Amino acid sequence: MTIVIKTSEDIAKMRIAGRLASEVLDYITPHVVPGVTTEALDKLCADYMRDVQGTIAAPLNYCPPGYTPYPKSICTSVNNVICHGIPNDKPLKNGDIVNLDITVIKDGYHGDTSRTFLIGDKVLPHAKRLVQVTYDCMWLGIDQVKPGAHLGDIGAAIQKYAEKAGFSVVREFCGHGIGQVFHEEPQVVHYGKAGTGIELVPGMIFTIEPMINAGKRELKAQPDGWTIVTKDRSLSAQWEHTILVTETGYEVLTVSAGTPPRPERYLLD
Repeated sequence: MTIVIKTSEDIAKMRIAGRLASEVLDYITPHVVPGVTTEALDKLCADYMRDVQGTIAAPLNYCPPGYTPYPKSICTSVNNVICHGIPNDKPLKNGDIVNLDITVIKDGYHGDTSRTFLIGDKVLPHAKRLVQVTYDCMWLGIDQVKPGAHLGDIGAAIQKYAEKAGFSVVREFCGHGIGQVFHEEPQVVHYGKAGTGIELVPGMIFTIEPMINAGKRELKAQPDGWTIVTKDRSLSAQWEHTILVTETGYEVLTVSAGTPPRPERYLLD
């Protein structure tokens, strides 16, 4: 396993890419309302990335081994979709939840972040709780990041909190190293045992992006080859930041004016 330790120049460019990815989410937020289609959201984001930011949408035509090229510029995962939902012409309904996953490329560097949105004013309490617990999970994972810590510390913190809430952690998809390559080492799983796994050192950059299910963790792939859903049709939520390991702790790279603040207290405290 080869982990690319970023130079100061790499880090400076990753800060820019991360901010730009987050700014796409800031831009699209007012448009994420009942009645809009995810296809319309995709077009708005694609136009903004291309025409305003001068960035490239990393997902468009992304084609890892064994896959067909991804056909859209963003991922839109609604309700029981865990990840990689393909934008379509179905309108969002009042009461839905949807994750928008954005990855941009700027000057050869990737910025990757996602947020889960509550659609309208009829989102049920159990769905709101799932989204909040998932947000807490991401931040609890981020809080583990510092030199000398281990990847297992991140997964253990997330798994403990999610399961305390009565939810489950998706295991087949995980966070990942990122830089000039979209997905690189290390893999950052969102479950596990503290004190295990790779030791963190300054200059590592990776995503933390827990996918938490309201029901069981089992999943299934849809015929389109990309969309992953919960097997029991329960709701799923996800949040994602890109994180730099610093000399003293961590820096969140996917930050912009509209980034939701870290929790002042955790829901289950």
